[in-house]
Amino acid sequence: MEYLNELLALIAALNDRDVAYVLVGGAAINVHGFVRATEDVDLFVAPTADNVSRLKTALQDVWSDPDIEDITAEDLCGDFPIVRYGPPSGHLYVDIIARIGDLAAYADIEAEVVHVRGVPIRVATPRSLYWLKKNTVRPIDAADAQLLARAFDLEED
Repeated sequence: MEYLNELLALIAALNDRDVAYVLVGGAAINVHGFVRATEDVDLFVAPTADNVSRLKTALQDVWSDPDIEDITAEDLCGDFPIVRYGPPSGHLYVDIIARIGDLAAYADIEAEVVHVRGVPIRVATPRSLYWLKKNTVRPIDAADAQLLARAFDLEED
């Protein structure tokens, strides 16, 4: 339960600060109504300086941590465009993603808004999640892709 409360607080802060984000990964699978254990939150973000500044403000709204200032748009636009943020308290780790190799960038992710406990969450569509997960090497991603394919009739994509 703490995970969900912390996730919703983070999403509300992202919304309040007008951050361009899309929730992906295991948390997105959960938002679409499936039970999936996860210990982190994966967020695709637009890696512009303005958006990263708003992202950092949103993170500060939730955790008030000076280490948040170490997150930069330059890092997210660099060779390793994923930053993992671990807050000083709580249980939520946040993977901030600008792109995954040549496969996907923020602009490539199709999203929709799903409300959870009154909080609007900009989440990747089942089709986008399937596309992100179907060819990875992690068994959990393969299982997610199979689940999404069956539930949303996506196997022909």
